[in-house]
Amino acid sequence: MTPFMLALRTARRYRARAVLAIVGVAVIGALNFDMLMLSRGLMLSFADLLDSTTYDIRISGSAALPLARSPIDNAGPLTAKVASLPEIASVATVRTASGSFVEPNRPAQSLELIGSSQPSGVGIWRLIAGSNLDARTGQQQTAVVSRTFADRFNVAPGATIHVRVGATGSISAIPPIPLRVAGVGDFPFEPADSLVVATTVEGFTQAHGGVTDDRAEFMFASSRPGVSTDAAVDAIARLRSDIRVFSNEQLVTNFGRNAFTYFRQISVVLSSTTAVFSLLLVTTLLTVSVNQRLGEIAALRALGISRRRIAATLLWEAVLLVAVGGVIALPLGQLLATMLDGILRRMPGLPAGLHFFVFEGPSVALHAAVLAATAIVSSAYPVWLAVKLPIAQTLRQEIVS
Repeated sequence: MTPFMLALRTARRYRARAVLAIVGVAVIGALNFDMLMLSRGLMLSFADLLDSTTYDIRISGSAALPLARSPIDNAGPLTAKVASLPEIASVATVRTASGSFVEPNRPAQSLELIGSSQPSGVGIWRLIAGSNLDARTGQQQTAVVSRTFADRFNVAPGATIHVRVGATGSISAIPPIPLRVAGVGDFPFEPADSLVVATTVEGFTQAHGGVTDDRAEFMFASSRPGVSTDAAVDAIARLRSDIRVFSNEQLVTNFGRNAFTYFRQISVVLSSTTAVFSLLLVTTLLTVSVNQRLGEIAALRALGISRRRIAATLLWEAVLLVAVGGVIALPLGQLLATMLDGILRRMPGLPAGLHFFVFEGPSVALHAAVLAATAIVSSAYPVWLAVKLPIAQTLRQEIVS
């Protein structure tokens, strides 16, 4: 009989202990798997969020952090210069302002008003119902509202809403403007519960009484096919010294080095702790199992079973317990990660498109490597006890007892 079959029969014989070990490994392994996903989850989610916009370059004011809404002065001439660069395929500007949704017999509700030079909303929203903005002038301006806005106020495409912009530090006297709702969209860079109304640059100007300064909170650009993104970034950066230009890759690297370090450190500490707990659990159970079977092991040794075969049997026992528990840990960890992600994403101000836990192949591979190391290390002491066992003395003690 092979060592694997001996280990399998032992697990069946001591079912309660085997089930306890498997459940323990599954629970601890699920926690460890979640910590592995947490270590890179935000960074991967952030990278996917940026790449989904089709724009690979971000432009902000010189004093701003990446993606921060620091005004870019003289945005119109800058947009024209960026669009004329041979390295650039397209460019878009975005304006934002605080406003309110006003309707008769209803208290005003605060919202965020976005003015986009890109009617399709690429990089700002993802359309889920209706259509995108109508860029034609000379008619009522259109808007795309957030899902939360549509649900809260029962607004559907085709409805007309009235929006008034606010004036910092005072009550706005600017009359509200009507906007025809063209569609409903998800705004992944805004908090999930945000009330957002996006309109064209012309609609944004009308909301300000027809007069706005030549500023943009941020700008997007995309490089031409066949052109290096770094070359396009350098070309834009040379246009003016009072702007900051980043590629998506640079943003992810920067945030991974700074903003996400805290979660990576937590992940390392917690995953190491759970791995130690799993190691101690399996080692303890295997050691107890060997101590209970000293007479059986001594009898096998007396019958001529080699030390190597005894060691292989114990190693297979550890592998079976850890492997079964580790496989169960994957769906259990994914379920737990979904629950934890839903809780953590309720943090105020967190973009709706970010996730703390992201399932990926390297996390599964590292999870398997940790469990394999656990099985090998946890069987070391029980194997040492079995191979160093004095046969005659152990059999004599078994007979006497």
